[in-house]
Order: sequence, then structure tokens, then C-alpha cells
Amino acid sequence: MPDKFVINGGRPLEGEITTCGYKNAAGPVLIATLLTDEECLIENIPLISDIENVIGVLEGMGVQTEWVSETSLKLKNTSLNPERMDFDRARKTRLSVLFIGALLARLKAFRVIRPGGDRIGLRPISTHLEALAGLGARFKQEGDFYHFQGEELRGGHIVLQEFSVTATENLMLAAVMTPGETIIRGAAAEPQVQDLGQMLRNMGADIQGEGTHDIRIKGVAKLSGVKHRIIPDPIEASTLMAAAAITPGEVVIRDVVPDHLTLFLTKMKKLGVDFKVEADALLVKHSTDLHGLRLQALPYPGFPTDSLPVVVPLLTQAQGKSLIHDPLYENRLRYAAEMCKMGADIEMVDPHRAFVFGPTPLTGVTVEASDIRAGAALVVAGLAAEGVTTVEGVDQIDRGYANFEKRLKQLGADIERINV
Repeated sequence: MPDKFVINGGRPLEGEITTCGYKNAAGPVLIATLLTDEECLIENIPLISDIENVIGVLEGMGVQTEWVSETSLKLKNTSLNPERMDFDRARKTRLSVLFIGALLARLKAFRVIRPGGDRIGLRPISTHLEALAGLGARFKQEGDFYHFQGEELRGGHIVLQEFSVTATENLMLAAVMTPGETIIRGAAAEPQVQDLGQMLRNMGADIQGEGTHDIRIKGVAKLSGVKHRIIPDPIEASTLMAAAAITPGEVVIRDVVPDHLTLFLTKMKKLGVDFKVEADALLVKHSTDLHGLRLQALPYPGFPTDSLPVVVPLLTQAQGKSLIHDPLYENRLRYAAEMCKMGADIEMVDPHRAFVFGPTPLTGVTVEASDIRAGAALVVAGLAAEGVTTVEGVDQIDRGYANFEKRLKQLGADIERINV
């Protein structure tokens, strides 16, 4: 059985904490090292299970790795063999879908397993497949496997059917070494897409426009090794901000890129969260004058879908009615029922929307983490709840947050991991 967290709520959080590298940037960056035979040094890697699985898949295919510090890894790919891919590890993380683009750029034929990830609704890869077919990739599905052939890749004009982050990244990985010019319209603009674009450019790729909805890539014959530092995690910063605001005390969150959280910070100010932005840090104080508001998850630069769950505990303490809306995933709001067990007054409108009424006191009970962000949201609620909260299924949280309970304890939280 997975481990669980036991939290004694109501403790003040005090001190400083530094964000880790961004999971959703680390996966694409590590996979992009497959595009060169030269050595790459990747820094600020988050020590979480999703990234450990990505590294394990790389090692299984023959990539040589060497940890040079706790969060810095050298990688060199001299004998790539996709037939040795660790499919058990690959199916545990949604990030494994990005192996398709990188392998298409390097190999004529290979197979990958259907990617795993959060249980937050239907997450087909049809957008990826249609887009890659536009570059000339051929594929067929047999059971849980996709078989790809990339002998006829060429640049193309691709219009994505949705602002899909991973589909955008897959196209970038495939196109940088594909002959001709590729234009991606309707591209996602998230910080992790920008980070991947910067890394690829430093490797010698001819790429322009990442961070906008139109990306242009001219294929090159060869890419070089690179030293690259992964961007700080904006979702972890939003989680820590919610935890600091809902508990007594004052917390400084360091290594933050405020530009990656522009709308999030605007909404937090409107909610009534007491904070200041100081260069690359956030100073967050216990916030008691909260007011209900409307939050809708939207593609970047909109409100991040992954930050919406961790703000809901704050909404339970806000005066009046709030509306949360996540149009992306139909099972994203499963955590609402768990928070209601704690005393939250949340009314589901449909699978994508819910009303949150406040303020309501939260009381510790046993709840279950259904996905990464749901688990983090329940931990935030438990930090504020009266009594003992037990969060089960913390293997989900481990996929996205490094040493979460240990780092919260350093701020004064009374939280323990129980090995089951």
C-alpha cells in the first residue's frame, strides 16, 4: 500500500523555503538530450518519482548518466536502443509521451507504450498523433503500444487542435532535426515550452517564437551538447503560497519567476492573500481577510489548471461564494468530495464547475489523494484543519513534489510520513 501523511493542523509556518525545479519542464529537457550524441549537463532536477521514471527509461535505452550533485545530472547517449525501453517505468508517467518526438528525430522505427499519469479524465494522444502525422510520421496501435516509423519526416505547417503543452513539445522535439521548415500554429506558450525552446536553441536548433502561439523551426542536421538549468516550479510556488496564507506565520518562498505566475498572483491579490513580490521571492503572511471570487483554469498566460486545486482550501476560508471552473479535465474536481469530508461547503455544478461557500471551519479526517494536485490541496487543507488529517495515497504527491513533508516540517508543519 502507498504511504500516507498524518498532519496535526493549525501549526504556524515560519521561515524560508526554496522551490525545486519544475517537473513539467524537467521531463522535456531530459528527453531532449536524446537529440545529441554529445554530453549534456542538466541542473536543478526535481527529485520526484515522475522524473526518476524518465531517467530510468533513458538509462534503459542505453543513455549513460552520472549525478554530479544532488540535483545535477550528466547524460551521454552513444548507443541508443529503444527496444530496451523500460515500459513499466514509461507507463507510470504522462511525460513518457515526449519520447515519441525525440525518437522520431533520431530513429526510423520504434515503439512506445501508452503513457500513464494523473487520473483526472480522458487524456488521449490524438492531438499528438495528428500533428506528428503532419510531419510525415506513420504509426499504428496494437494493444497498449504505438508503433512509429519516421523515414519520411519533412517540415510542415501544423495547426494544433488545442493548446496542448505536450503536443507542442513533441512537435518541437521532432521538428528540430527534420528537413525543411515547420510552423506550429496554436502552440502552447507555457513556461516549460519556453524552457525547452531555450535549451534546443542552445544546442544549435533554429527555433523562434516559443512563448507565443506560433513557433517556427528550421531543421538542422546535428545538435550539440548543452548545459541547462531547469526553471523553478511555478506550481510548487503556488502550493507553498496557499499553505503559507492559510496558516499562522510568515513564509519567504525563494527562487520564483513572478512572470510565470502573473495572473495567479493577480487573482491571489483579489482573493485577499497578504503577500509581496521581492525580486525572485514571495513574502507570504497569514491571510484572514479573504473574499470569494471566480477562478477559471485557462492555458498560459491564464490561471494554471495545476494551481486551481491548491487554492480551493483558501476559498473555503473566504467570505461569500466562489466559483471554480476547470474546462480541461472532467475528473479534476474529485478532491472536492474529500474536502467536504473535512467540513468544506462545496456544491458541484457539473464535472467541470463547483461553488465553494465560506468561511467554513475544516476538521481533520482521513482523505485520499486521487492525483498530484488533489493530494497537495488536501495537505494544504490539513495544515489549516483542526485536529488530525490523514492523507492516503501520497505516492501521487511524490510524483510532483520533492520531499514535500520534510520541507514543510522545516517551516514548522506537524506532518509525518507513515510507511504502510
